[in-house]
Parts: sequence; structure tokens; C-alpha cells
Amino acid sequence: MGEKRAYKARKPGGGRKKLKPEYDAGKNLKNQIDAAVALYEEDCSLQSIADVLNLNPIKVRKLLITAGVYESEVAEKAQDTFERYRKTQDYKTSILSTATVLGLSKASVTSYLPYEKGVYFPNTADKEKISAGAERQLRYRAVRKLRTEPTEEHLWEVVLLYAGVRFKTYSGLPFTYEIRKGRNGQYTKELWIDRRENSKSLAWSSVLLALGHIKKVGEIVERPKALGDIRGVTYIYGMFYRFGLINVPDEAKEKMKKAFNKSS
Repeated sequence: MGEKRAYKARKPGGGRKKLKPEYDAGKNLKNQIDAAVALYEEDCSLQSIADVLNLNPIKVRKLLITAGVYESEVAEKAQDTFERYRKTQDYKTSILSTATVLGLSKASVTSYLPYEKGVYFPNTADKEKISAGAERQLRYRAVRKLRTEPTEEHLWEVVLLYAGVRFKTYSGLPFTYEIRKGRNGQYTKELWIDRRENSKSLAWSSVLLALGHIKKVGEIVERPKALGDIRGVTYIYGMFYRFGLINVPDEAKEKMKKAFNKSS
């Protein structure tokens, strides 16, 4: 028998080299999500997004679900049912249980769930400290809660999360708002509307007054003044539409959409 070779400690990071060291699955998923969301926010259909990204529509939908921006009754039922079973069952069994209860195939259930390696985050995380994908999920969950229970507390949570997001007025004019902090480090309950070079303040009391004039969540409100003779109601109207608190007439809806120019 030959002599045993002396043990040679492996260097940190040793082992089989990656065939594609530049490949990063998490980064690729994030890039796909960001691209899909950008197109979806331009009011593109799932099919048109799939065509642009060279994906199938089902995968596009799953990307949007992972980002927290896609809404449908079936998707919500699948996710809620799965999460209920997941508390006591493993992943595969939860999928099967959900499929049985909802009368869907296992593949269908999976397609309505976010990617497991998607962005996860604590609900208490500050907006400034989380990723764009995580922020979209926070918005989605907060909006769902607001639509179910339109209280001042839930509305304020949504308003904070949408600061800096682009809205459109009834006539289609774009605007954003910011909420500033006072000397004590707490947010002041005043929205600063940014319209081109000018900024206008919008009192929180005005927003609450408009909220009180909503008869039914999701109902069509014909024009801003229907929410009351309130200072800044044209901006509140655009915000409430984006939050899903109200619906708007088709004519206004077209003006408030962002047109997607495929040639750009």
C-alpha cells in the first residue's frame, strides 16, 4: 500500500466552481419582477407583457403576484386558503389541500402563489429601509385592508406608503405628494402636492372629509365634487381611485391611465 497523503485543509470558498459564476437566480428574479411591474403599471395586459419579456402569461402573473400588484378573486382565495393550511401542513400538502378545496389543479394553485424566493420582509420595516418589491407588497396588503375596513388608521397607512407615487387627476394631470416630518421626527398630517414647479398643501382633515362621503367602497363617483366641496378634492379623487376606494367613469378612466407606447 502506498503512503497516505498528508491532510491539506481546504481553503475557504473552495469546492466545485460554478459553471456560471455570474448567474444570480435571485437577481434575475428581481429584474424580471421589476420589468413586469413597470409594464403592468403602464396598463399593459398579461399577454402583452409576456410578449415583451418573452415569457408566458402565467409566469408574468406569478411575477406580479410576487410583487404584490396583481389582484383577482381567485388569486386571493388561493393565497388565503394556502396560508391557512400552511400553518399546520408542509408546502406540498398545503398545495394539495388548497387545490382540493377550491377545485383547482395543483399547477393552478402554484401559479397563484408568489415565488418562494421572492422578497420577504417584516411588516414593521420602515419604508425607507426596504426594497422596491417589498414596498409594493406592503402597499398591496395595506390597500386590501383599507378596502375591507376603510378607517382613518388604514387610510393613513396607505397614504404613507404611496408618498412619491405618481397619480393622475380626473382630467389626466399627473401629480405626486410627499409627507414631511416635524422636529420630533414624526410625520405631520399634511400632504404636499407636487404639480410641476409648485407645491400645494393638502390637509389631512380634507382627506378624511372626502372619505366620509364615500357611500360604498368601489362605487363609481362621477366627478371630484361628488366627494364634497373640499379644497384639493381633485387630488383626493385621483388618490382614492388608485387606492380602490372609488371607481370612476370610463371617460375619466381613460384620461387617468398611462398610455403604453410600444415604440418607445
